[in-house]
Amino acid sequence: MGPQSQSTSLQRLHHVEKRVVRLLELAGSVMDELANPTGPRTDALTAHCREFMLAIREIQTTLREEIKSACEYRPFEKCDYNARISNEICCKKLEYIIEQLDAMQQNIDQSMDGI
Repeated sequence: MGPQSQSTSLQRLHHVEKRVVRLLELAGSVMDELANPTGPRTDALTAHCREFMLAIREIQTTLREEIKSACEYRPFEKCDYNARISNEICCKKLEYIIEQLDAMQQNIDQSMDGI
């Protein structure tokens, strides 16, 4: 992960933390409403519960994405192994071709000497 994605990830996790605090506030509001001596207001309870469930869904989605991102397997990130091996193979192929050309040149030279 680069610095930009880390910052973004940290920002998203900070937002999740704020949402969890809001969830606790909502739970407290529901408890206050249920403890109301005149009885709970169903419209307030419904609004708090709706907001609670939406926040839970948002938190769950964000955490799932963050966990998935953190667990992605990137063993060769920023590794030049493939490029180095490819370059080494090309060098070996060129060495082989040069050997073959030298051998051909020797055969040509030998056959010219025989004429």
